[in-house]
Amino acid sequence: MQQNQSIMITNPFIINGEIPTEYFCDRKKESKNIVQMLTNGENICLMSPRRMGKSKLIQFCYEQEPLHSDYYCFYIDIYHTTSLREFTYTFGRQVFNTLKSKSRKMTLWFVQALKSLSADFGFDPSTGMPTFSVSLGDVSRPEFTLEEIFKALEQADKPCIVCFDEFQQIANYPEKNIEALLRGHIQHLGNANFIFSGSSRHLLTQMFHSYTHPFYNSTSTLVLGPIDLNEYIRFATHWFNHFSKQIDAAIIRQVYQLMESNTYYIQKTLHELFENTNPGGTCTIDQLPTIIDNMIEEQSTSYKQLLSMISDRQKEVLFAIADEGKAEKIMGAQFIRRYSLPSASAVQSSVKKLLEADFVTFFDGVYTIPDVLFRMYLKRIGGKE
Repeated sequence: MQQNQSIMITNPFIINGEIPTEYFCDRKKESKNIVQMLTNGENICLMSPRRMGKSKLIQFCYEQEPLHSDYYCFYIDIYHTTSLREFTYTFGRQVFNTLKSKSRKMTLWFVQALKSLSADFGFDPSTGMPTFSVSLGDVSRPEFTLEEIFKALEQADKPCIVCFDEFQQIANYPEKNIEALLRGHIQHLGNANFIFSGSSRHLLTQMFHSYTHPFYNSTSTLVLGPIDLNEYIRFATHWFNHFSKQIDAAIIRQVYQLMESNTYYIQKTLHELFENTNPGGTCTIDQLPTIIDNMIEEQSTSYKQLLSMISDRQKEVLFAIADEGKAEKIMGAQFIRRYSLPSASAVQSSVKKLLEADFVTFFDGVYTIPDVLFRMYLKRIGGKE
């Protein structure tokens, strides 16, 4: 697809908004696979740690052909939803917002299909764009509205692709049998395919690979790993050179290792290094500590808020895992003594809550804090760096 060439790029390490193809680092194989699988009629479960770039990758795939021209592509982020009503509201709103930029006819048809909502539909007199005034309170019967949305997708004049990002969030809804409700609708759709994307590997694995769950064996699974270091070196040196700047491969390697191959944090660090290097100049390693300090400071208010949400006992376990980096056998006597924790049962209870809140992840016997910057912050305020 041809990107909008009128956009003036002053920093090629883009961290917000749409990323034009030439500024998208690697993911050639992954994007090709996703587009091919979707156009072949497959549903996908896409797993990756948070900030590994899965959301940007999905949106990037949506801009590729034939998805861009021949499909309606919807991206629904449900991370902050807490109930079926919020899920349905977010789903319907995003479908409407996407359609109104694609097809006035389909937008009008979609609104008319939502008979369970009493909301105002019209057109903006200055732009001629459709408007749809609906609030969360208007979704009084989410099960009916959800059914209407799925029926509308099935009858759309183009095939549809729907991504539910952070799909594991539905496990936290107070309503029972949400997985069965969604599966019951989705399995009968012939005009829509789905991406179930998320960052909680253990929850998504249960949902899609446990025979006791409704979505068992209903998707192909892709696990998004880190971008290869050599690709980052090639990508970063190319764009520094393009803008008459220089950066040594050793600096890129250090950023990659420091950020543990996390896509967003590498991109953010390179963005700041680029900003702090003058045209005709060379990026120096002594810029890095200040940039990392500033990145942590930018997030410190959010991190303090997160810590205020958990108990003191949970904080003790969280700080211990942060100090370990990759913690094993955390209910063992050695770990408990090392960090002066109260008991194995207290650690078990605390880590269960931390896992549920996504502060901590568990895979292959290892507990870790997936947000590397948050881990740096915890080690810093805990006095261990």
